[in-house]
Amino acid sequence: MSVAGKARKVTTHTLLEMKRQGEPITMLTAYDFSLARIVDQSGIDVILVGDSASNVMAGNDTTVPITLDHMIYHAQCVVRAVERALIVVDMPFGSYQGNSKLALESAIRIMKESGAHAVKLEGGSEIVESIERILTAGIPVMGHLGLTPQSIYKFGTYSVRAIEDEEAKKLIEDCKLLEEAGCFSIVFEKIPAELAKQASESLNIPTIGIGAGAGVDGQVLVLHDLLGITHEFNPRFLRRYMNLYEDISSAVSSYIEDVQSGDFPNEDECY
Repeated sequence: MSVAGKARKVTTHTLLEMKRQGEPITMLTAYDFSLARIVDQSGIDVILVGDSASNVMAGNDTTVPITLDHMIYHAQCVVRAVERALIVVDMPFGSYQGNSKLALESAIRIMKESGAHAVKLEGGSEIVESIERILTAGIPVMGHLGLTPQSIYKFGTYSVRAIEDEEAKKLIEDCKLLEEAGCFSIVFEKIPAELAKQASESLNIPTIGIGAGAGVDGQVLVLHDLLGITHEFNPRFLRRYMNLYEDISSAVSSYIEDVQSGDFPNEDECY
């Protein structure tokens, strides 16, 4: 039986209880059926169908190009595989900013068409109206502060956010605002560890960090980065647990050699 086995389904309430009990929350991205099944059966708490699919699945330089239809497709694939984990879907750029009616319509499409459990939005006070409107439909919302990749053209860099006092103060204000609006959790991306710890301790809802130190309630990484499939991306916060780029490359090279030499298929591999 898998690690997850017949363990109870992870819900937003489960994450709140984990924070209260000081139990670290684990979160990874997934975008397809096969890898999502492995991640879920390994016992992960939360699977994020991230708009990072724009980078690792579609080869785009940023997360901006991915569409709502694309995100729903990836979410559908993941939902078919998962039995235990809470599934959160990123709302893509252009599906919620500046238009709370559109935000609600987009979130409803994600939930109805994919069967996922929650959505995630980037930003603070600028998008709180959209968050509140989505919540009126009973759709759980995860917030995202710090480095917000959908705003890359605004910031012009993927460097650490909230280093300056003014931006750090706004982050603290925004995380309280998101909690008050009704978010069940907040992701902190690429911010100073001490600030993330301070913000996390000020909140009753759980916080998930990526490049935000150990003082948060959980951690998230992009699965393809963790597995070493994406080998040119080397941020300070990333720990690679495998080097699949080299392993897969070696396996494909061996297959090519065996076919070209006539070694594959051999007698045992024929009918």
